[in-house]
Amino acid sequence: MASVITASEPSWIAPFTGLSPRQFGKLVTVLRREGADAVRKGRPWSLSLEDRALLVAAYWRTNLTMRQLAPLFRVSKSAADRIIDHLGPMLALQPRKRFAKGAVLIADGTLVPTRDHTIAERSKNYRYSTNHQVVIDADTRLVVVVGQPLAGNRNDCKAWEESGAKAAVGKTTTIADGGYPGTGLVIPHRRERGQTELPDWNEEHNKSHKQVRARVEHVFARMKTWKILRDCRLKGDGVHHAMLGIARMHNLALAG
Repeated sequence: MASVITASEPSWIAPFTGLSPRQFGKLVTVLRREGADAVRKGRPWSLSLEDRALLVAAYWRTNLTMRQLAPLFRVSKSAADRIIDHLGPMLALQPRKRFAKGAVLIADGTLVPTRDHTIAERSKNYRYSTNHQVVIDADTRLVVVVGQPLAGNRNDCKAWEESGAKAAVGKTTTIADGGYPGTGLVIPHRRERGQTELPDWNEEHNKSHKQVRARVEHVFARMKTWKILRDCRLKGDGVHHAMLGIARMHNLALAG
């Protein structure tokens, strides 16, 4: 029996992936080139690569449970789970290793509510969350680095280095908010002890800094239209794979 949702019907792709059919086709082509559809031992997949990619994207996009998602693709809950475990890591964004001369990056951390309490802690949003350090290109607004997730109670100063984001960025000029003092990042000017107000030129710098830095907040807002980042039920590395995969799809949607 045919699936209720299938990639062979283009009208299903945009609502369940956030990508146009053409962008989704590009993603599947790259996955096939990277060996996602290679013949493996054991029972073959009951779904085509296109439908498996759609299933994973639909899971991240809607955050439906396996009990709800599996019937839409006419597979069992365990089969849907295996597809996500297998294909999720292959959808991951690869961090950029080199940056153009004069490039400016923007860094910030975002909290993802996470059910797996072995990797999450209570954070300032009063929920068990993981802290994800994300770096975007200030010009293109594309995600270039996503650090390893840390417990949500870890402050951004420590998370910046411990997540691996600092090493990935290297010496490239990177701006951030005032929560990153002492990290070497470009942060807003602060009043010094005994200073009642900042000089006008500091205020002007802070204003332009804030306007540019807001771009990373816009990226977070777009990424969190994939609802799994609002309440992640995945265990272990699942939240990291979801964050990386969504970053890749966000970039594809933005770049066309």
